[in-house]
Amino acid sequence: MPWSLAELTAVAMLGLVSGLMIGCIGIGGVILVPALVWLGNVPIQSGIPAAMLAYIMAGLIATAVFARNKSIDWSMAAWLCAGAAPTAFIGAWAVSIASPQLLEAGLGLLTFLSGLNALRGRHTDGAPAHALSSTLLLVVGAATGFLSSISGTGGPLVLVPILMSMSVPVLTSVGLSQAIQLPIAITATAGNALYGELDLILGGTLAASLTAGSWYGARLAHSVPRAILRRIVSIVLVVLGACILGKVGWQLLR
Repeated sequence: MPWSLAELTAVAMLGLVSGLMIGCIGIGGVILVPALVWLGNVPIQSGIPAAMLAYIMAGLIATAVFARNKSIDWSMAAWLCAGAAPTAFIGAWAVSIASPQLLEAGLGLLTFLSGLNALRGRHTDGAPAHALSSTLLLVVGAATGFLSSISGTGGPLVLVPILMSMSVPVLTSVGLSQAIQLPIAITATAGNALYGELDLILGGTLAASLTAGSWYGARLAHSVPRAILRRIVSIVLVVLGACILGKVGWQLLR
């Protein structure tokens, strides 16, 4: 679809805010696709592939920052990524055949529940990160790959709450969520190129803005307390998820 300068500027701003949240607290990716669909009137089956393309560079930059600060457990990351890559490709295929309304409802529910989980969650930083078996990490990675690809959330949104519920430290969870973005985004983009609608202009604009936001957000994650930021983002997720579900419900009732 043709894009005006004003529309691309608005898309870039959405990408910048989302990238900042992804890099800092790991749950900002869920904002991106709903904002594109709900605020930008982008078809969800175009928004999800564009977002997945954008996560490639953003994930690379954020992973580099976390790795430089020694905040990624690479033994855990290897098993998670091995599980995530194949299911992300399957998720991209599922996007191409699923009902747009069903995808939008699922995205709204995921957004809403993620916000609630972050609001009421109790996060610990003292638990050992090596207690999870390789089999469990493969299963978690597989689930994360599929759910992230079909929802366009990139990985952190799904993975961070799961790992923290298993008492993995917050910073370790966020670091692993950055690393898992790469295989998910790459394989999902390959699947979207084969089966879906890949808008390179939209994806390129998002990639540039997400990368800038993720770089700065990842630096913030190592220098400022995340409790206040987490609460703000959690409230935004709850409100945005409720709005999306309300929109879908209104469409069904008309």
